[in-house]
Amino acid sequence: MAKIEFSFQQFTKRVPLTISRGTSTHTMMGWLRWTENGVAGWGEAVPFAIDEQPQTVEGYEAALAANRSWLEQATAWERIEIDRRMRAEGAPSGLIAAVNLALWDWLGKRLGQPVWRLLGLPATLGPLTSVTVGISEPQVAADRVRLWRESGDVRAFKVKLGSKAGAAADRAMFEAVLGAIPKGARVSVDANGGWTLPTAITMAAWLAERGVDHLEQPLPRGQEADHLALRATMTIPLIVDESCRTAEELVRHAVGIDGVNIKLMKCGGLDGALRLVHTARAHRLKILVGCYGNTALANTAAAQLGGLVDYLDLDSHLNLADDAFRGARLVAGRLELPEAPGFGVSHG
Repeated sequence: MAKIEFSFQQFTKRVPLTISRGTSTHTMMGWLRWTENGVAGWGEAVPFAIDEQPQTVEGYEAALAANRSWLEQATAWERIEIDRRMRAEGAPSGLIAAVNLALWDWLGKRLGQPVWRLLGLPATLGPLTSVTVGISEPQVAADRVRLWRESGDVRAFKVKLGSKAGAAADRAMFEAVLGAIPKGARVSVDANGGWTLPTAITMAAWLAERGVDHLEQPLPRGQEADHLALRATMTIPLIVDESCRTAEELVRHAVGIDGVNIKLMKCGGLDGALRLVHTARAHRLKILVGCYGNTALANTAAAQLGGLVDYLDLDSHLNLADDAFRGARLVAGRLELPEAPGFGVSHG
């Protein structure tokens, strides 16, 4: 019989993050601990909103209360069946992710192996992880690049565009970032659905001329029918984020895109992410693994997939002033995974 503990804590961002939908200065984190046979596995849920049904603290607590009785009668060895039933019960994906991650962490600890080894992956560093520069005035954006460079050996930058001030403001900010990043660093752009189709067509061409590696979510969720027209004009890959949460959604939109951003909170943990990975590869799509305001716990969990994907964007824990977990370390622009069992993270 399992014991499930679930609690929330608020954390402060070192630097506030502004995207096309608004600014965040703090992040609220939910931690789930699954204890069974003397072994405890940790999972994480963070509230987020990308559509008409935001996932909230209250929603997570209510869903856990509704499912707690059967969950506590289950065993972590039944991970796939637990995932299936939680989805059938309509649990929010963030809570499914918290449970799923706790079960993977438990399994690794129970077997004495890191999760990346259970996934059949080698002990090698994954792709570069990008660090994020939020929407801001040009000088503030350039200063943010310098702060990132002072914090560690970063070699890839994601620039948030889609300013409410318009495309001219986006261009001015981007030029300032280009002037501040080190030579040879990879740069990508994420508009978080902040552009219209005409603006996206113009900006995609402008960004391609400036060496941008890929463009993420230029159009709002719900305008996926416009991806084909946009992509026909683009010379850099078009990657979606808010437009795709699950493998089922990816199948519907795969024809008009070049890649997908997989987030554990959107898809419901590592098992949901693995379904997306295989679906994306079947459609010959690029794969990016990203995050919301997660701690080192969930980002270390997501980094386990590094050997299967093209890009990582797992920097949110590096921007927390008071992260309660320690996990993957930034080494030469990449996240070095712990070799300890489970996700290898330490608490406190």
